Amino acid sequence: MRFEEPVLLYGAGREAASTRAFLKARQPDLKVFVTVDSGTADIEDAEIIAPADLPAAIRAHRFGLIVKSPGVSRYKDVFDIARDAGIPVTSNLNLWGGAYRSGRTVIAITGTKGKSTTATLTHLMLTQSGIDAGLAGNVGVAPLEIADRHAVVIFELSSYQTSDMSFLPDIAAVTNLYPEHVDWHGSVDRYFRDKLHLIDREGGFPVALGAGAKGNALVALAVRDHRRLLRELTREELVAIDKAAAGSRLKGSHNIDNARLAAQIALAAGGSIDGVLRGISAFVPLPHRLEEHQFGGTIFVNDSISTTPEATKAALAAYRGYRIALIAGGHERQQDYGELAGLLAGYGVTTLVCLPVTGARLATAARAAAPHIAVLAERDLEAAMQALGQRRRDFDAVILSPGAPSYNQFKNFEERGLQFVGFAQAIFG
Repeated sequence: MRFEEPVLLYGAGREAASTRAFLKARQPDLKVFVTVDSGTADIEDAEIIAPADLPAAIRAHRFGLIVKSPGVSRYKDVFDIARDAGIPVTSNLNLWGGAYRSGRTVIAITGTKGKSTTATLTHLMLTQSGIDAGLAGNVGVAPLEIADRHAVVIFELSSYQTSDMSFLPDIAAVTNLYPEHVDWHGSVDRYFRDKLHLIDREGGFPVALGAGAKGNALVALAVRDHRRLLRELTREELVAIDKAAAGSRLKGSHNIDNARLAAQIALAAGGSIDGVLRGISAFVPLPHRLEEHQFGGTIFVNDSISTTPEATKAALAAYRGYRIALIAGGHERQQDYGELAGLLAGYGVTTLVCLPVTGARLATAARAAAPHIAVLAERDLEAAMQALGQRRRDFDAVILSPGAPSYNQFKNFEERGLQFVGFAQAIFG
C-alpha cells in the first residue's frame, strides 16, 4: 500500500495518531495535513489546515486522500465537496482492512449497548481456548495499532465505524438496536442503516444476534437470510454459561445475554466450551461500566459510559433491591426518556438528580410518572453530589448512569466517571 499524494487526517485523537504512525512507517517522506473542528491538532509532523480553509484546500487538491476519525460525521458538507473533487475519504479501520485483512479471521461486533462487554468476553474466551486473538476498535487498541500481530482480530465497532466499513468480517454480531447518535447520523433511520451496514451486505458471512437484536424487524431485514445465523447454544452450554456468569463479576441480566452472545461467537470461531467458561471467570468489568465503589457505607456505581436510556435501565436492573439515587442527563441527542421515567419507581429509585441538558426532559417526565420520587435539578455533577450528601439517608446506592453523552460538560465519559468517584470519596468518605 503506497500513497502517491499527500494525506489529510480529519481529527487528532487516538486513531489519527495511529494513522500518522502507520503512514510514517510506510512512507517517511509522505506529506501529511491535519484538521480538527475543536481542540488541538497535536499530530506529529503534520501541517495544520484550519477548518475554514478546508473547502479551498480540497478544491485545490492539496491532498489525494482524507482519513476521517470516527467522531467526525461522514455527513458533513465538506465531504460532499471532497466527493465532487474526486478525493476519497477513508478511515483507520479501512486502512487496516487494506493492509492487514488478508490471512486473518475477523470478528466484528456492534450494537447500541453491550458491544464492549461482548467483544471483551469474546476475546477472553478465545485466548482462554488457546487461540491467538487480539482486541481492537473502541476497546483494546486502534485498528492500525493491532496491525498483523494476531491470527484472529475482534473489532468492537461503533456506528461511526460500521457506516463505511469497506471489508467483510468472517463473523459479525449485533447486540441490540436502539436510537442513538442522531446528531452524527442526522436521523434515527440513518443511524439504524449505518449500524446495520455491518451485516446488510453481500458475502454470506455468519451473523450472531444478541437477545435485544432478535425479533427486531430492521435487524431481520439486514440479516437477509436466516441461514446466516450462527447455531443456538445447546441447553447444556446455556446451563454451564449461566452458572459461570453467576459466579463471575458480570452484573445484571443484560450481561448474561452478553456472555451468551460472546459464547456463540467464540465457539463458532474455534473456541472450546472450557475456554468459554474460563473467559467468563477471567472477566473484569470495564472501566466506567457498572464500576462499583463504597464510601461511608454507601455503594457508588460509576456507569458513566451509559449514553442511552436503555443502558440506564440495564444499570438500574442490576441493582434491584436497593434504594437508588440516580444521576442522569447530559449531551442532547434527542433521547426519549418517557419509558425510563415510567420505570424508575419499579427499579427502586427514590431520588433522581438531573443534569443539563437532557436532564430537564427526564425531570419533567419523572415528575409526571412518579410524583413521589424526589427530583433534583442541579447545574453540574459536583452540585449533584453535594445535594445527595444532604440526603444520604434516602438511598443505599448512588448510580451515575446518565443515559446521555458527556460532551456538554466533560471532555469524555472517562472524565465524568473519574469526577463522580472523586466527589463520592470526598463527600461521603
